[in-house]
Amino acid sequence: MGDTAIPHLPAPAAWLGDKRDAMIDLLKAIVSIDSGSGGFMDPGQYDKAGVEQVGAELATFLTGHGVSVTEIPPTNPLYSGCLLARVEARAPANRDAKPILLMGHRDTVFAKGDAATRPFHVDANGLARGPGVADMKGGLVLNSFVLAAAAAAGGLDTPLEALFTSDEEIGSPSSKAIIQDTARRARAVFNAEPARSSGNLVRRRKGSHFLTFRSHGQAAHSGSAHDQGISAIEELAHKVLHLHGLTDPAAGVTVSVGMVSGGVSANTVCPLVEATVDFRFPDTAARDQVLPQIHEIIATSHVAKELRLERNIYLKGTWSEIVQESGFLPLEETPSWRMLFDLYQSCAGRVGFDVGAEDTGGSADSGFTAAVGTATLCGTGPVGGNGHREDEYLVVDTLVPRAQALALAVKELAGRR
Repeated sequence: MGDTAIPHLPAPAAWLGDKRDAMIDLLKAIVSIDSGSGGFMDPGQYDKAGVEQVGAELATFLTGHGVSVTEIPPTNPLYSGCLLARVEARAPANRDAKPILLMGHRDTVFAKGDAATRPFHVDANGLARGPGVADMKGGLVLNSFVLAAAAAAGGLDTPLEALFTSDEEIGSPSSKAIIQDTARRARAVFNAEPARSSGNLVRRRKGSHFLTFRSHGQAAHSGSAHDQGISAIEELAHKVLHLHGLTDPAAGVTVSVGMVSGGVSANTVCPLVEATVDFRFPDTAARDQVLPQIHEIIATSHVAKELRLERNIYLKGTWSEIVQESGFLPLEETPSWRMLFDLYQSCAGRVGFDVGAEDTGGSADSGFTAAVGTATLCGTGPVGGNGHREDEYLVVDTLVPRAQALALAVKELAGRR
């Protein structure tokens, strides 16, 4: 399909009607940049230069369309900062009004080199492919074009802003405070995570908590001195069983040890192992009930063994430490969510598509904005699927209509008193 101009749509939505190819061009430019945020097991793999390059591409596009862009320094120098884009209100008297905030993250889960190995392309079925194409570089493009459309229309009745963050895939350790500070002064937030593969927006998201911990033992030759060793892997095995035992599907709680590394060699009793825990919960009450149990399991030593080594050094078993924690707050259905969803749904109907809402176990920065009391709608990006996988896709022909629906929604919300 080509451009999808709908003559009866007002500005700024009408401006977007013939921008399909331009949106694909910007999408290709930023998908072609590796911007992985590493992971909890190896935060040293954070691609700061790549994340900043994605920001530079977006800033070039935005400033070229009359949108101001300001860089907000990171709270942690290991990470890139955030970009805040702004279109001033049409009337000078309204420029101090609370802005409407669009949001999206520039980082992906993919490794350095993936953009070259799996280059951006649009397949015969109209699906865009490439690392991070849906989660969430498609959303970054959509937000950028909605800003440009608002600027082309001379602004809205209130300011329109967009926050482009840098570290969402690892729990926003540097961006969280910036996100919440920005959301506190906003009237509403639209987070451009991809719409579900069904086309629906997100009604509820689970909260998540990530912990990386290390268990320490004592190395020894596993043949000639096995009795002098204390196995950190044995300790970890006990912890994994206890941690997984906290999973309660009926309560919406899952606890999973998803990454493990450690050991020296096959013939050495393991002295050190590191593991990452993923804990998902439906609400803060469930988090407050289960998280202390996770901490207790990690702190408790299950492998007790007293050893006398050289120089009268005594060891009495394994010990463990948490080396990193981060996570997201849940996004819950509230009256303010319903207000934004009803507005978006109405605007989608004017553009020509139907949309519903559904729950997801995935977490996002939208939980942080909702937690500070700001009305938040999540999943306003283009339709996509298979996030965090090599076969991730974005439905190209949803770029323009989803941008138009969002543009209509922010215009109508800006005009409400």
